Amino acid sequence: MSTTVHRIAGAVRVRPDAILPQHPAYDDARLAWNLAVDQRPAAIVVARTTADVVGAVALAAERGLRVAAQGTGHLASALPDLENAILVKTAIGGVEVDPVARVARVGAGAVWRDVVDAVHPYGLAALSGSSHDVGVLGYTLGGGASWLARAKGLSANNVRAIELVTADARLVRVDADHEPELFWALRGGGGNFGVVTHIELQLFPIAEVFAGMTVWPASAARELLTAWAAWATDAPDEVTTSFRLLRLPDLPDVPEPLRDVPVVVVDGAVLAEPARAAELLAGFRAVGEPLLDTWATIPPKRLIEIHMDPPAPVPADADTTLVGELDEAGLDAFLTAVDPDVVAPLLFAELRQLGGALGRVPEGAGARGRFEGAFTVFAVGVPEGPEHADLLAARIDAVVDAMRPWSTGTAYLNFSDRGGSAEHGYGPGVYERLQAVRRVWDPQERFVGSHRIATS
Repeated sequence: MSTTVHRIAGAVRVRPDAILPQHPAYDDARLAWNLAVDQRPAAIVVARTTADVVGAVALAAERGLRVAAQGTGHLASALPDLENAILVKTAIGGVEVDPVARVARVGAGAVWRDVVDAVHPYGLAALSGSSHDVGVLGYTLGGGASWLARAKGLSANNVRAIELVTADARLVRVDADHEPELFWALRGGGGNFGVVTHIELQLFPIAEVFAGMTVWPASAARELLTAWAAWATDAPDEVTTSFRLLRLPDLPDVPEPLRDVPVVVVDGAVLAEPARAAELLAGFRAVGEPLLDTWATIPPKRLIEIHMDPPAPVPADADTTLVGELDEAGLDAFLTAVDPDVVAPLLFAELRQLGGALGRVPEGAGARGRFEGAFTVFAVGVPEGPEHADLLAARIDAVVDAMRPWSTGTAYLNFSDRGGSAEHGYGPGVYERLQAVRRVWDPQERFVGSHRIATS
């Protein structure tokens, strides 16, 4: 292993309290945000401090166990069996903001609500996820595509430093000047290299954005998708949007016009003054007769609300692929696979707009330097039982399979609940470089990532 590690002074090791399967707290502790996942690790350590993480990694080595780190568990279904692993539930949390340097230091286990609330008083914005309770670290280590991404790039490429516990239970800090190859790998390579305890994120002086959604009846799907897809490929970088065929459940917190009704939704954000933003959105926003239109000037902290993601943990299944520009046949394939008049058993199927800064590799980028293609295809649903789970999985597969002719052959792994190899997550040469980094830092594959980077 490299001898130039930038160690963190004062790092200590404690003997953590491990929750074993016979412990009465085991069933609660093993739960992930994705309630469809029945994870049964050999032991669980709830890590509330960095020392707890160091101790958990050391304990795993002592017992011949692997280590799986988990903040929220949104992507828990992608993990392999954990019977020979310690599950480290990171609960360090905390957000420290340096408003002068425009940097936030975030502890493992913090969610995006924590960050946006902390930076808002300073007139700053973070490249947050679309949901309030998504874990900051998992999202960022996998890439991190925010509602500002086409203007500001991926969250992973706006990281200033990372602190992590390595396979030999050392706490180290990496950045562009200290172990730059590991720093590169962590930003896009997920949890394959260690347990990250803290991350430093670049913030942006943004006090307002023009954001929201427009909703149409399902009958407008074809006309709207044709208009939106043509508009999206040429839209300026200030705009980041998604197109969804959506069917929300009949629940009180769902707006009444959207309850258990198939609809078409375009949502997103624009970094422009309201008049300019409205002009930019006109290419699709005036199509047909909308049921609802909420676009308005809002503070960036409210961007986590516009996608209407579930407000609490649910069972979920999802898969994804990246695609290039879609011709008429590609648009037809998407509509046919999803069936806008029904949508169910899917919750929604989405085309998220790429390009702009998402299509360019910035200087000093991480392993997930950019997204190949013009759109991300994402299909997701909430299984209501075993039979429904099988039906849902088949529909998700059908949507992704229908888009194969237009696929880049790569995928955004943060959107893939299907585990296995991470190889299909990257463009040429990236996976092989990640393998080389892992052979240096975790040659025995002690760490369990949601998508495996193999050492051989």
